[in-house]
Amino acid sequence: MTSHSLPEGMVRAAGTAGTHEGYMPGFGNDFETEALPGALPQGQNSPQKCAYGLYAEQLSGTAFTAPRGQNERTWCYRIRPSVKHAGRFARIAVPYWKTAPHVTTAKDSAAANDIVSLGQYRWDPIPHSEEPMTWITGMRTMTTAGDVNIQVGMATHVYLVNESMVDEYFYSADSELLVVPQEGRLRFCTELGVIDLEPKEIAILPRGLVYRVEVLEGPCRGFVCENYGQKFDLPNRGPIGANCLANPRDFKSPVAAFEDREAKSRVVIKWCGEFHETWIGHSPLDVVAWHGNYCAYKYDLRTYSPVGAILFDHPDPSIFTVLTAPSGQEGTANIDFVLFRERWMVAENTFRPPWYHKNIMSELMGNIYGIYDAKPQGFVPGGISLHNMMLPHGPDRNAFEGASNEPMEPVFQDKTMSFMFETRFPQHLTEFAAREAPMQDDYIDCWTSLEKKFDGTPGEK
Repeated sequence: MTSHSLPEGMVRAAGTAGTHEGYMPGFGNDFETEALPGALPQGQNSPQKCAYGLYAEQLSGTAFTAPRGQNERTWCYRIRPSVKHAGRFARIAVPYWKTAPHVTTAKDSAAANDIVSLGQYRWDPIPHSEEPMTWITGMRTMTTAGDVNIQVGMATHVYLVNESMVDEYFYSADSELLVVPQEGRLRFCTELGVIDLEPKEIAILPRGLVYRVEVLEGPCRGFVCENYGQKFDLPNRGPIGANCLANPRDFKSPVAAFEDREAKSRVVIKWCGEFHETWIGHSPLDVVAWHGNYCAYKYDLRTYSPVGAILFDHPDPSIFTVLTAPSGQEGTANIDFVLFRERWMVAENTFRPPWYHKNIMSELMGNIYGIYDAKPQGFVPGGISLHNMMLPHGPDRNAFEGASNEPMEPVFQDKTMSFMFETRFPQHLTEFAAREAPMQDDYIDCWTSLEKKFDGTPGEK
């Protein structure tokens, strides 16, 4: 269900080769797109004079000297340069959007010290509010990890949005945002084009990109992973080879779209965990043409092709990785985004749900819809669980007993979609997560009724 009509006054590229419904396919491709014919220079990036009186400007997502395969930048041809999209900054309060390291004031430090992040936690869905909430004011931070000042780590959020941003724009200098809708439909009007997003899809909004968020169908709720570190990339497939998991062709980047609109506008910037506003007299979404590989994109989770064991046992959950953000330590991610979707369960003589384990990674899970096989009760759509680093977790008793005694026949795991934001860093609870969000105080008790089955007698039990 995709909306094709654009906001009044926005002009979008039409008839661009290789596009589908306003998007260009491919992950990490070098795209080019123009909303007006001839707006995109050919053969060079910065001509002495650009067509239509446009300004040439480069948006760099990596250091200039990053290796060629990792270097990301986009050339924009815009009505005004970005220096016209900001004036003097004034700090503003956005109290529910937190950033690592989580700094508390003297006033609330005592209360914050009472928050214990060591534990296995689960929350019911964060309820919608009657209060008007935009993309900025409706963000609720659940956990933080690492340090934004040295660009490592992450934060996890739930967004509650019931009101469109009007003459208001936002960008984060701190991070790229991975957006996972659970209810409602949103539109991201960005400098580089328009992305419409609904449940069963995700979007990546890169660091430094200006956008506003509109409600297409609300109220809206979903999850956000804020990545302070290196950008998300596709995982290496190793012996899997060239296909399956998330295939590059299924990622979609928007074609050029711009506004030439004079209106008093507010631009909010997140920088080193603090929020600032500046006022300008026009829309900053004025990129008429662009080319490059640093841009927003979306991905349909229904196109993810899971792989797994077809005889016995099952691989680590890393086999379900959609996107990974490297940490600098090979094989140990700053963030992995992992998807558990519909799939066949066929392994013989095997305990099929996730086994009991503890590991070095911290795992925050969210339920988009359906039932998660390791927790058939209590982990509901919109719900969240957190299993921090080196804390044991696994199936509850009902899941264990069911999987231990089920017939070893092929079973289709149907109508289910959950995900995991996994990081090498411990995730620290915010005060909202610990005190205001609907935490299930009895979650830890789901393992209490697990029975001792050992009797010392050899042979199969």
